[in-house]
Amino acid sequence: MTTLVVAFAVLCAQAMADETVSPLPPSAYTVRAACPAPAPGHAACLALELVPRTAAARAHTHPIGMSEAASSVPSAAPSPAAGQLGLRPQDLHSAYSLPSDASSTQTIALVDAYNDPNAEADLRTYDSEFSLPECTRANGCFEQVNQEGHASPLPFPQTTGELAAQRDLCEEESEEACVPVEEAEGWSVEISLDIETAHATCQNCHIALVEASSTEYGDFGAAENSAASLGANEISNSWGGPECVEGYGCVGEDGAFNHPGVVIAASAGDDGYLNWLAEPRSPYANFPADLPQVVAVGGTRLNTLATNGEWTGESVWNDGGESAGHKDGFGAGGGGCSTLFTAQPWQQAVSDWAQVGCGSHRAVADISADADPYSGVAVYDSSESCYKPYREGGKAHVLADWCTIGGTSLASPLVAATFALAGGAHGVKYPAKTLYENAAQSSSSLHDVAQGSNGECASPFDEETGLPGCMAAQDAKASCSSQLICLAGTGYDGPTGLGTPDGITAFEPPAGTSEESSSGTGGPTPPTPAPVTLNKTRSLTTPTATSTATTTGAAGARTVQLTGFALTLNALIALNKSHPKIAALAFTFTLNLAARVHTALEERVGRHGHRHWKSIGHSLTIAASFGRNTRHLGGAGVLSPGAYRLTLTPAGGPSRSLTFKIG
Repeated sequence: MTTLVVAFAVLCAQAMADETVSPLPPSAYTVRAACPAPAPGHAACLALELVPRTAAARAHTHPIGMSEAASSVPSAAPSPAAGQLGLRPQDLHSAYSLPSDASSTQTIALVDAYNDPNAEADLRTYDSEFSLPECTRANGCFEQVNQEGHASPLPFPQTTGELAAQRDLCEEESEEACVPVEEAEGWSVEISLDIETAHATCQNCHIALVEASSTEYGDFGAAENSAASLGANEISNSWGGPECVEGYGCVGEDGAFNHPGVVIAASAGDDGYLNWLAEPRSPYANFPADLPQVVAVGGTRLNTLATNGEWTGESVWNDGGESAGHKDGFGAGGGGCSTLFTAQPWQQAVSDWAQVGCGSHRAVADISADADPYSGVAVYDSSESCYKPYREGGKAHVLADWCTIGGTSLASPLVAATFALAGGAHGVKYPAKTLYENAAQSSSSLHDVAQGSNGECASPFDEETGLPGCMAAQDAKASCSSQLICLAGTGYDGPTGLGTPDGITAFEPPAGTSEESSSGTGGPTPPTPAPVTLNKTRSLTTPTATSTATTTGAAGARTVQLTGFALTLNALIALNKSHPKIAALAFTFTLNLAARVHTALEERVGRHGHRHWKSIGHSLTIAASFGRNTRHLGGAGVLSPGAYRLTLTPAGGPSRSLTFKIG
């Protein structure tokens, strides 16, 4: 509320122009990131709010103009339904030639962090404003669950009162108390953007909001698995962080995002090619968009729509510059070559793959959609984070709870919902394959975005025109040696992938094609193992699993083999803290057959030279699936300084153990 009061006071002191121009230049606006930058082992939401910075921008007109009819409607206050606060549902449908309903029952899951107590009520208000079908718990359209898939208890804040109480502690200058308030308020905006965009795009789809307890990757992984177990046909992830962080290590493969037959979309990021706009800079593609099993979604800017709302063109979203960043500029669509994962066969099969510049590595993105806040959507969120200043009758006013939002957080649910309109994965193991097959057979099935670059611009952002100080070719030459990984061109390119939706044909498997069970998984290209340095005084080497037993299966039978046993990056970071929680012990492993796996945690104890391993009572039996699995130990206890051994024993197979130290 303090931010709202300050903004209101500033507005009162400024004069309002008698007339406004539509569309206004980008220089009339700036942006505000909904969520703070992520710490190592954490992710951030990727919603960006468009904020007016001039008197004219505080008028009643959405920046891209929408259409002459919408932009010129006189109003006492800006009208979302008239298109004066961002793209409306009908604008998304007309721009991308999309139907409103799916032909079959589809459930879209939105994976987010923290709890939004007003999520359902805000969606109801949004639906009412735009005359959409109501989507509520009562009519079975909407559900809201925690990361375990249960309706309660939901994460912090469970009520608006709990958030208000925490905010009071924050205002008493308790810095630690401010962190959850800032994050929860930011994720509330993200949640509203996600569920409203998904429902606006597919208006008869079921909406499942799955809320992780925190922004740690382990919690997001749990939420992702729960989303799949709820029966979601499509899962959208409007969040991310660099796949590797200097001094900490890499996220690596995560089985939580490998659910064959489910469309899993992930935002490519808002900080440009290899996160060049991020502070501090971390030159890597974003996780989980870097995973070969997901549909990585890049960002574009829509041109001003035609009078009838039709698409008139798109370019790569890149409003960054030397003096820009997220404070004075808009950001840029993310992307780049993964350093960990190989590209799927169908990605390497694009005709211009040799010019992309990734070799055999995964390239981000696969597809793209509108993401620039300047061409963003109208969002209703009652968390006090959204407001629109305006003047009427010479007096300053504020339209509460509405704002204009962009970022690849917008693009991901839009693409996931477009897959829903097309009927989901249709049995295809990894549905990104469908996009590549259709693009190869018919380039007109998508809008091919061939203008722009998401590379770094060394010249200042032009405050007069609101445009980057560099030409796209300059950005690309400096950033990626003019290769297609950061420069748009005809056909496939990194910033926009195969293009943007033009109807739903590209999202439906081509006639006469069949899914092969031997399709590649695009697994990781393992880097050379190296110590993971956590701070100046302590380091933790990534533990290596060692076999402690050897068994031979019966004649003709296959022996269960457990490989790839390692602690996750999130666990490595947690173990560097004083007295880490046992529940922070997250680990990954791969099975050649589905099997039950017994876990055992032991501590090295003893004295006077007589030491042995002692169980500390946190065993667990896991029903593990074929392929990659990610799990964590349960329990509310903590681990004291010392040496520990974690052992996994699959039924009918040899044990694997790894050791680690704390302190």
